Amino acid sequence: MSTTRYTVAVRALCDFTARRGDLDLRFTPAPSAREGIAGHQLVTSRRDDDYETEIPLQGEYRQLLLRGRADGYCPQRHTLEEIKTFRGDLSRMPANHRALHWAQLHCYGALFCAQRACDAVTLALVYFDVVKQTETRIEEHWSRQALDDILARHAGAFLDWAVQEQAHRQARDATLKTLSFPHSEFRPGQRDLAEAVYTTLHQKHVLMAQAPTGIGKTLGTLFPALKALATRQQDRLFFLTARTTGRQLALDALSQLDAGTALPLRRLELIARDKACVYPEAACHGDSCPLARGFYDRLPAARQAAAEQGWLDQASLGEIAHSHQVCPYYLAQEMARWSDVVVGDYNYYFDLNALLFALTSQQQWQALVLVDEAHNLLPRSRDMYSASLDEDAIARLARHAPTALRKPLRRLEQAWQEMNQTAGAAATAYRKLPEPPQTLMSALVASVHAISDYRNDHPTDTSAAVLAFYFDALQFTRIAEFFDEHYLCDCEPSQEDPTRTRLTLRNLVPAPFVRERLATASGTVLFSATLTPPRFHADLLGLPANSRFVDIPPPFDASQLRVHQVPLSTRFQQRPGTALPIAGLISRQFDAQPGNYLAFFSSFDYLALVADALQRLAPHIPVHRQQPGMPEAERHAFLARFVPESQQVSFAVLGGAFSEGIDLPGNRLIGSFIATLGLPQINPVNEQMRDRLEQLIPGTGFDYTYLYPGVQKVIQAAGRVIRTRDDRGVIYLIDERFARPDIRALLPRWWF
Repeated sequence: MSTTRYTVAVRALCDFTARRGDLDLRFTPAPSAREGIAGHQLVTSRRDDDYETEIPLQGEYRQLLLRGRADGYCPQRHTLEEIKTFRGDLSRMPANHRALHWAQLHCYGALFCAQRACDAVTLALVYFDVVKQTETRIEEHWSRQALDDILARHAGAFLDWAVQEQAHRQARDATLKTLSFPHSEFRPGQRDLAEAVYTTLHQKHVLMAQAPTGIGKTLGTLFPALKALATRQQDRLFFLTARTTGRQLALDALSQLDAGTALPLRRLELIARDKACVYPEAACHGDSCPLARGFYDRLPAARQAAAEQGWLDQASLGEIAHSHQVCPYYLAQEMARWSDVVVGDYNYYFDLNALLFALTSQQQWQALVLVDEAHNLLPRSRDMYSASLDEDAIARLARHAPTALRKPLRRLEQAWQEMNQTAGAAATAYRKLPEPPQTLMSALVASVHAISDYRNDHPTDTSAAVLAFYFDALQFTRIAEFFDEHYLCDCEPSQEDPTRTRLTLRNLVPAPFVRERLATASGTVLFSATLTPPRFHADLLGLPANSRFVDIPPPFDASQLRVHQVPLSTRFQQRPGTALPIAGLISRQFDAQPGNYLAFFSSFDYLALVADALQRLAPHIPVHRQQPGMPEAERHAFLARFVPESQQVSFAVLGGAFSEGIDLPGNRLIGSFIATLGLPQINPVNEQMRDRLEQLIPGTGFDYTYLYPGVQKVIQAAGRVIRTRDDRGVIYLIDERFARPDIRALLPRWWF
């Protein structure tokens, strides 16, 4: 090993060396983050005035630099404490969890003795029950020499891996510094994008990059980000996507960069648990799933094989997991700690329980973040930080729940009914509430605690309905803690039973959450073909004031695209009268230039109205329709019809699965009809959002709620037509409002 030290946190060290036995994800009630913090504070407040908290510790073992932070130290008793909060029956805590806690405290004790020049110290594991507010204390007295031996055992077990990791890091950075672009030249605009990305990441800033389809945005961001990974000595690169197609494009780009170079780069694809699970009918513990049984005993060999493999997409990771008989999903979770590039969904970094964000914070990584199709981050973030509960689901659960849970659930039902009764005749109409109802929230928290206690006492009860409600309720109570002016609390009729209601904590401005995640990253690039106007995204996502915006010129020109503006009104009241004129327009264009077309509409009802009219008017034209809730196989079949020699008109909903994220170059698509301005529906929720945004950011209410999201969908849908510099096509913008100067100013300039 070189003289360069390898830094590792004590927590990560013990995670690596002290875990043994089964993967066991059976239900164990756990405090919320806020309860955990409050519990720590309460325990430390009970100590003497000279009690020290949050003691930074650091030490060396050969070439390892070890760091950590002990919870507390009592000078009078010469005792180092580690505080763990819990709920339920402490005796049910798995033995391997307790062993992990002791391993961490033993290492802290060794570092503490060395740092304070002590010959011995008393170590105390303090388990604090957040419900009973009581402490269970387990003490051990240790000599410095014995603790040094324990630390040496853990550090020694980690050292071979550290040597490997350091060699890997040095080889990775050396190769990336000399990495060449995989093609003989950049596409037009691609070099400008790459330079902007590299400069931003090198300066630790945030960049919004608007770059048109066809210039190779994925490769144009990944290549400079990998260069910055090496030149800025960064730990990780996260490529985050909104869709499976984006994830595959990133993997394809990484393959291109690897061609002929054999990059010493660990690339990991993260996928959802339900897609990775080998035994979906089994529970995640050793008594049920064979891949969970002895998972941590087999993990070291699987981890080593994965590290040597390097290319860890879904297929290759599955093969390694199968070979070593471990769970592929949790092997991927482990390899997220040791991979250089991680490709996954937005939620892995931006969600409240995000794996990559948690690791970045805990391990103090220097991480670079690329956000693909970043116009999707706003709606996705709003969903991540929102929560709903349905009265009907609670009523059903209360009728069939175990006896021990019926009383708290009935109290919750009663609190819900009181909320409805307060509204009187408007109970099942949409209404805004000033805040989450306190009586209801108290009953909900009591129900959550009751289920926690019940599950702790009945670990073999696998009631799906109880668990589903429990996790929904946990999310709701957690989101309620964040409720402020960026939220809307509303009540509306339940979709299952209109006589009952649904309560939602609706995030309108995710800026406070996103801002924290952007600040944790070393540098972030958000890129998309539609980020205009930049202020819209910056305001609602909480981008820092020094963020940059770059608008990359397209490689296309107006000669490739004929844009027609059709002065019809597609407002709701006028739609029936537009069906025949639009059908006639589509028929004339198809007869003049047969080929593949997409026609986009604001709703399935409007789509059906025009599609029916076209089939009556021109039965010779093949027509296909997007259906509500199409499963993935049907979506693939829908797109598979678009081949160069086919001729058809396919109808789709604007903003749906076929209006972005699909690639139909050349004659696979030669034109689109967009019969809507794309504005979101005027409904009580959107009107409340409009009012709130107007209060928060005066002058933006209508634009931020309706106009910008609508035009964004139009541009995305129209962008399916011209994909390469050789493409030719036509777009019909069917709505009189497209002629307005303010609307036209939001559309790509090169169209005109």
